[in-house]
Amino acid sequence: MSVSKAIAGLRKRFPYRFDDLVHGLQHPREVASELNQLYNHWRAGQAYNPAGTDVFEEDWDNLLILDACRYDEFTRRSNLPGTTEHRISRGSTSPEFVRGNFGGKRLHDVVYVTANDWYAKTKDDIDAEIHALDFVDRDLFDGRTSHPETVADAARKAAEEYPDKRLVVHFMQPHHPFLGPTAERFDHTAKHFIDGRFGDTIRETDVTHADVMQAYRENLDIVLEEIEPLLDDLLGKTVVTADHGELLGDRERPIPVTLYRHPEGVYVDSLVKVPWHIYQNGERRDIIAEQPTETTDDFDIEQIEQNLRDLGYRT
Repeated sequence: MSVSKAIAGLRKRFPYRFDDLVHGLQHPREVASELNQLYNHWRAGQAYNPAGTDVFEEDWDNLLILDACRYDEFTRRSNLPGTTEHRISRGSTSPEFVRGNFGGKRLHDVVYVTANDWYAKTKDDIDAEIHALDFVDRDLFDGRTSHPETVADAARKAAEEYPDKRLVVHFMQPHHPFLGPTAERFDHTAKHFIDGRFGDTIRETDVTHADVMQAYRENLDIVLEEIEPLLDDLLGKTVVTADHGELLGDRERPIPVTLYRHPEGVYVDSLVKVPWHIYQNGERRDIIAEQPTETTDDFDIEQIEQNLRDLGYRT
């Protein structure tokens, strides 16, 4: 990447005054993180992690995706039946995961049940097709996220409606906003909470690093409680994985800045090493590819973009 392109990228992507940014006068951690992203994308040669696993090349009938789930915390908290391995994700954030796995593909044997908006937001740009897309109701925090029980119920309905398709089910937890008792200590209306910038939460309130860790773990426990019975309701080979992990005070690289969130283009273990938990229930299903049932007209892009902004993403 040329210097001029790097500068153009910085000017476009930061919402702050560029001269202040490059001199580190405002938000120095954000400046360092952005430089890490630019460097890593330049090194990779594309806008996702090419060293990651293509999930659609793997063997499964049902793929249950936890959003922002770290491998280390999954292995500590999960008591799910089956065997836990790990994979490297193609993204350190959801849009990278979507680009790296769905981009340029005709996945006419896949039904995607999701509480995450990034596929619908980017499908035309990345030239992707699936058989059907099922958005899950946003029934928590004034429409900012979905209860894991709602997602699990939608998965059961999709499995009944599409018995001959591969099923991808994308839960929002343990991605913030956090559920559980410790989350009550957080100001859910504060911008740093909405954006998931828990370093600012720790600096500006009486919430501690230990509180953030506990809230994240409780959020993970809540979604795992819904995953366990779902494993026995879905026939065939099911894999539980994550689109990416989460920085919880971990260091990025090559600039060793510490952050709480999941920036794009940062390929450290806490962000791209994800669980790959395998469980088989009964016989494998016969999978058939058929023409898509979804079209671009089915999506309210303005609402999708608002949903993403409500979670702290820049659209």
